[in-house]
Amino acid sequence: MSTPNTAKPKTPKALHTKPVDIDQSHAEVAHNDAHHDTAGHGTVKSYLIGFILSVILTAIPFGLTMAHMLPASSLIPVVVAIGVVQILVHLYFFLHMNTSSSQMWNNAAFVFTVLIVGILIVGSLWVMYHLNTNMMPGMMPVE
Repeated sequence: MSTPNTAKPKTPKALHTKPVDIDQSHAEVAHNDAHHDTAGHGTVKSYLIGFILSVILTAIPFGLTMAHMLPASSLIPVVVAIGVVQILVHLYFFLHMNTSSSQMWNNAAFVFTVLIVGILIVGSLWVMYHLNTNMMPGMMPVE
């Protein structure tokens, strides 16, 4: 009579992870495999700082506009500048984009996206301006 096989069955190993426990469900294994990125997640403190800065950067242009504190020629550049600062706050505090080497591809994709959006906006404005001047050369504003 042979001895019963009491050896523990070998557990499969997923790539780049710890050995899988036999008692884990497939969902748990898949969940554990999905968290292999090296980018850090934000803390409650960083999210609160980002939220407070976003609220302040939203309230400033709103207050300047509602109180008529600046003439329109000065107000527009100020609102645009504050909007750019708010975009940077969102990128840093909520999307966790920084200059680390682990973020290289995210930063490259972001720069490419900004370039394409810029080309679309500037190109559209250029086309519309030239359509207006070429199609209506004799039109004078009515007084």
